[in-house]
Amino acid sequence: MELEVRHLRALCAIADTGSLHKAARQLGMSQPSLTTQLRRIEHAVGGQLFARERTGCRPTPLGRVVLSRARPLVVEMRALVTEARATAARADDGTPQLRIGSTASRAIPGWLRRLRHRMPGTETSLQMDVSANALLQMVAAGQLDIAFVHEVEGCPLRLPDGLRRRVLVDREPQFVSLAADHPATRKDVVHLTDLAADRWMVDPTVDGEWDGLQRVLREAGLNPRVLHGDYLTAATLVATGEVVTVCQPTSVARPDMAVRPLAGDPLGVRLLVAARTTAELDAVYGELEAAYWEAAAEAPAYQDWLLGGRGSGRPSGRPDARYDGRYDDDRVTAPVPIPVAIPVSAPTPVTAPAPPPDLGPAASQDLRPTPL
Repeated sequence: MELEVRHLRALCAIADTGSLHKAARQLGMSQPSLTTQLRRIEHAVGGQLFARERTGCRPTPLGRVVLSRARPLVVEMRALVTEARATAARADDGTPQLRIGSTASRAIPGWLRRLRHRMPGTETSLQMDVSANALLQMVAAGQLDIAFVHEVEGCPLRLPDGLRRRVLVDREPQFVSLAADHPATRKDVVHLTDLAADRWMVDPTVDGEWDGLQRVLREAGLNPRVLHGDYLTAATLVATGEVVTVCQPTSVARPDMAVRPLAGDPLGVRLLVAARTTAELDAVYGELEAAYWEAAAEAPAYQDWLLGGRGSGRPSGRPDARYDGRYDDDRVTAPVPIPVAIPVSAPTPVTAPAPPPDLGPAASQDLRPTPL
């Protein structure tokens, strides 16, 4: 027997009520039927899930493990049905829809805020996923309109036929996050060898992430201990000094966690947005570009890197920026270096003639690379 959502729902009901009788009544079935179903579930997982006592049913150790995984799935399924019904209702009433998919990025809040002001009558939905390839497939299948994803260097994404893409940043350097009291934080730029004795943490479910980090560590002659887990857990472990981990340069340091660039920028990603038509790209790209550079302006370590490393001790002082804001779908312009002094300019307005009042503080400097 394969477990289904209804089986997980039954387990949660038994645990919540502490009684087969009460759970059966809650589920709208007879107690004998629920008892039979529970036996089949226990047979499928290979062990007893509840201890039957005079005072009711109590989860066994195996039962607690199964319930810890079952509860989020039941909640997610309930949310999926609710959201699907709401989306169908909005589609029926003619409300324009914009379905966005994205991998993790600090540009997302600013992007959605700008889209809301530019398209006030459009219902915007957001689906986050660790898999860029999965999001691109959803765009190709018509399940999403736009996908904003990152492509780990050396691990190319599989772009489905028929999609149009536009590159936001051709090579974004990946930084490292480490505990604020880590000895390496005394430097403004961290060498991988400074972290040779540390454990690393990486999320292997992110497309290309583990392969990219393995390559970088191998080229540095390092073979550190590695933990696998999500980056929310990684942030907690970084703060306590248990691990170090790769992070996006737009990450912001905290009192218990530092963010530093890696010497030589050994690991990079390409940021791109994909859609089925050029018109769909045009409709959202400007807001995404503005939101990204707003997030960059709020990250001191990234500002230092972009502005040439003034005061950071970077040897060259000039990152090789291949992005100059002039991409046309699959065509990429020639590399344009970032000048050491970047002129101050006003932030790109969201709507003419001026941005809405709640767009947040303007960046003090326009960090976008510009032609010399």
